[in-house]
Amino acid sequence: MVVVLASALLACAAPAPAPAPAPAPAPAPAGPEYKWRFGMPFIGQELRNESCQLFCDLIGVYSDGRIEVEFYPDGLLGTHDEHFRAIQEGSLEFSNFAPYVNLVPGGMLNWMPWTVGSYDEAAAAYDPDGLLFKVMTDAWADVGGKLLFYTPMGPYGIGNKVRPLKTPEDFKNLKFRVSGSLGFVRTIENMSAGTGLTCETIPWADLYNALERGVVDACWSLWGSLIEERHYEVLNYYTDLGFGWDANNVAMNKDLWDSLPADLQDAVWAAGRIAEERDYEVHRRAEMNFKKAAADGGLEIYYPTPAERDVFRQKANMPAVWAELCDPWLEEHYPGQNTSQKLQDELARIAAEVAG
Repeated sequence: MVVVLASALLACAAPAPAPAPAPAPAPAPAGPEYKWRFGMPFIGQELRNESCQLFCDLIGVYSDGRIEVEFYPDGLLGTHDEHFRAIQEGSLEFSNFAPYVNLVPGGMLNWMPWTVGSYDEAAAAYDPDGLLFKVMTDAWADVGGKLLFYTPMGPYGIGNKVRPLKTPEDFKNLKFRVSGSLGFVRTIENMSAGTGLTCETIPWADLYNALERGVVDACWSLWGSLIEERHYEVLNYYTDLGFGWDANNVAMNKDLWDSLPADLQDAVWAAGRIAEERDYEVHRRAEMNFKKAAADGGLEIYYPTPAERDVFRQKANMPAVWAELCDPWLEEHYPGQNTSQKLQDELARIAAEVAG
């Protein structure tokens, strides 16, 4: 009995076994290798913003989280030209541009008037495997940029506050807002020759206020801009002339693009293709709603006949515009290759196929 009790006491006095070591904490998930920004300089372009936001989101997906892109709409990072300089110096990764020739000297080729006239034509003309995309890729490379994809908003018409525009004579004495798109400027100048029209260069973001205050009383605009940017509020008349096509460029710093491994280039490129396709379709589908909203808002809309449009086109004298603005740049970059004529022939072929 004594032995048993002693054994029990010894057992109680034995030290407790050491606790098992705590498991090592799980490693923190790795963050993205790249944290980038996409700045949109234009204000109020809701559908285009959505497409560019999709581009940013898809880059994250296609890169397996290695790239994170934050989208800044409505000029939050500055003006159009400030975005361009930021892309050049590498302080901003992506932006959406109108390639004005004061920024991109070859930019007039992006949207020469009286070439592309519909979404179907645009899809073929701006295809990444096409000649126009190659030319604009080289134009962007000249200024340190990499063209990624297009964000189209459709055909340009002409709005004004004075009278319905049915013939070139109706340009009489209008004060017309223009931009740095020299192809468009020359086209307006030619179509209005002899009417007393004057041109005022005003940033797109300031157009609403300029129309409201009477600084200008006419402009080119788009169905989407009439509604999303409220141009219909400060215009009385709109002619669906379709003399030009909106095809803004999403671009990034070329050195940054060249530094990326191939798989991440593929991720950015694939995201651009999906965002571009989305932008085409959403604007195409929205166009009828934009037209109805503009008419319901009191805008008087004129739809010219093909014969009436052709009068404007003939007066525009596009062969002379191509010769003045496009041929010198193309010959400098592609000497002896007759690239200007090849481009014009290709765009005419696309238009004929779509019409057929």
